[in-house]
Amino acid sequence: MSFILKRNSLWAALSLSALALGVTYGADKEKKAAPPPSSYSPVVPKEKFADVVTRMKADKPGVMKRQMDLLEERYDLSEQPAKGVQMSRGKAVQEGPRAKLASKVTWQKLGEMSPESIRGSELFPAGFMPLPHPNHPEGGMLFPKFHINEIKKQEGRDLTRFDLDFDLPDHFLPEFPPPIFLTTRPDLGDVSQGKLVTIENYFELFEVILNPKQLEGLRLLVTPFPQQQFNQTDDRRTERASRGVMCFECHVNGHTNAATHLVGDIRPQEFRHRIDTPSLRGVNIQRLFGSQRALRSVEDFTEFEQRAAYFDGDPVIATKKGVNILDRGSQVHFMAEFQALLDFPPAPKLNVLGKLDPTLATESELRGQELFFGKAQCSVCHPAPYYTDNSMHNLKAERFYKTQMINGRLAAVDGPIKTFPLRGIKESPPYLHDGRLLTLEDTVEFFNLILGTKLTGKEKVDLVAFLRTL
Repeated sequence: MSFILKRNSLWAALSLSALALGVTYGADKEKKAAPPPSSYSPVVPKEKFADVVTRMKADKPGVMKRQMDLLEERYDLSEQPAKGVQMSRGKAVQEGPRAKLASKVTWQKLGEMSPESIRGSELFPAGFMPLPHPNHPEGGMLFPKFHINEIKKQEGRDLTRFDLDFDLPDHFLPEFPPPIFLTTRPDLGDVSQGKLVTIENYFELFEVILNPKQLEGLRLLVTPFPQQQFNQTDDRRTERASRGVMCFECHVNGHTNAATHLVGDIRPQEFRHRIDTPSLRGVNIQRLFGSQRALRSVEDFTEFEQRAAYFDGDPVIATKKGVNILDRGSQVHFMAEFQALLDFPPAPKLNVLGKLDPTLATESELRGQELFFGKAQCSVCHPAPYYTDNSMHNLKAERFYKTQMINGRLAAVDGPIKTFPLRGIKESPPYLHDGRLLTLEDTVEFFNLILGTKLTGKEKVDLVAFLRTL
């Protein structure tokens, strides 16, 4: 009997040992097996929120240094205002090409080269390459410090991320707060009265200007709702739980503050475009919306922005964090109706057809206009009077550079991008869909290469002078 008990005990011990070995082996095997790639975010974080904050705060200096080193390598970031050129409320416009060139190469020489030669010699300016998000593998909404400060002052709501800061210097961004011009009341000029419009002041500013539907639409546009990085859950990027963001957080006063994000409709992560927030001015004359322009009306854009863009196109995460489902028949209509009132800034030198009045324009501006509608080929995509064809175009910039990884962003192909209106363009820096072009001069140099127009130095100056009149 004693022998049998000992034998059974031995078998039990061996079985437990084998089981333990199996579990350990299985665990090791599990550790080695990488999870399959997926566009879904984990619904339940595997790391405690306090640990995430500690880890990302510690990583932040290195992440920001990597991004700022990239910007310094690419651009001349100094403040160089153009003489006598200002935005509507007086902010100076920066001048000069800021993308740096390789040694012993001039813009004129580069403009004479073929795409193949530029690619083979690796001479395409780094500042013309796709611009990554400050932390591209992480992404998410990110706001300039001046906006964060004003929202904190007005509402006590903090848009500071514990993991990242905004990267581009303030002098390359639109003026803040930008003025608001209305198509219905051009006689009033700037109806914002120089203030940032928020939930705190919208009623007193607009009660006698808007009808009740439009006023309710504006209220919704300045009401904070949960978003991927700014919400009440432990899966956020603010230390304190957040009420969220408002539509006019990025589209400040119906314009833009150059807040950045990543498009929600491209995967995998390294292919996602950085967004330079487009202005909502003149939205009434536009017909394509969303980063891939799949939305055909401002109502579509308004309805799906909070469902999709706010949550990286992930409806599961949206439900978890508190998606705001808008009613199409009332709320969406009210919001769209207000957005359709947002006008371009005044352009006193343009006539009713959107062309220069010869009695008001300078010789340089008139020459620039002739180039715009002629040799420079700008008007092919940007016809008057609003300077957009409401279409999309594939610039095929990849002809000029080799595929490469840049701070987590794969510079491969951009694909078709929307033709944005050029009316009021001097007030919407930086340029292109991801903000890679810091000035209008950079933009002219970029398209001189892309289109092969071979503009002279004097012609480039004249073209910029015309663009500043729009």
